[in-house]
Amino acid sequence: MALRTLENKRGFEMNWLTNFVRPKIQSIIGQKSETPDNLWHKCRNCGQLLYVNDLEKNLHICPNCDHHDRIGPKERFNNLFNKGEYSLIDLPKHADDPLKFKDQKKYTDRLKAARSNSEFRDAIAVAYGKMGKVNTVIAVQNFLFMGGSMGVGVGDGIVTASQTAIDKKCPLILFTAAGGARMQEGILSLMQMPRCTVAVQRLRDAGLPYIVVLTDPTTGGVTASYAMLGDIQIAEPNALICFAGPRVIKDTIREELPEGFQRSEYLLEHGMIDMIVHRAKLRDKLTQLLSLLMSKAA
Repeated sequence: MALRTLENKRGFEMNWLTNFVRPKIQSIIGQKSETPDNLWHKCRNCGQLLYVNDLEKNLHICPNCDHHDRIGPKERFNNLFNKGEYSLIDLPKHADDPLKFKDQKKYTDRLKAARSNSEFRDAIAVAYGKMGKVNTVIAVQNFLFMGGSMGVGVGDGIVTASQTAIDKKCPLILFTAAGGARMQEGILSLMQMPRCTVAVQRLRDAGLPYIVVLTDPTTGGVTASYAMLGDIQIAEPNALICFAGPRVIKDTIREELPEGFQRSEYLLEHGMIDMIVHRAKLRDKLTQLLSLLMSKAA
């Protein structure tokens, strides 16, 4: 009798575990987490996991190693213009795929993918507003859009920024961030180098300041043209600035390169740029320079 009672008790416990506890656990495990996937960011330099909200408040600078993370036009405009107030300048629309280019994917498909992750049509945005007491045009290349590559759209953006600055009689600040020319546009991409150089010269002819802020990375045809033509050349700390990257040069000459080769600090030491400015101090420095330059221009 006692044995049968024990068996019934065990049977009840098993039924309770299988019929109630197990389904409950499975339903909890099966529920999708309501925690967003983008709460944390891993620093590209030191590997530290950073809370995204804290990183944004710190201007996307790692508090652990001071690495300046790559940011887009919207963040730049909000950080630089007075109270984050500015107006975007409309850029000309151009043919998306003039060469009908296709490699592993169609060029049009690559553009669609890039635009789906961006609020801008191409790898540059231009805005107008006040910095301190000076009306200013700011153009920002967006590395997150196809590596910030220079195509007809980027050329249009720089020409438009230059013309807007001339029309409004104000300075132009350009933030560069690019992997070079956009290969999908072939010779049309390379043509933007002289085209943008002419746009910069028009600013000079009008007696207006042109300041370039080199950010990580600035490479290829961008470095070989408008990125190095500023009246004042500023760089963010430890930014890669070059024509051909260090790995390509090392494999070509088969020699070890100097430590920090082609980084901001190396270029400053060798007279290629005028100053390195920490992102937290960049707005104040630019405002000071604009005030001085525009007073001289007047």
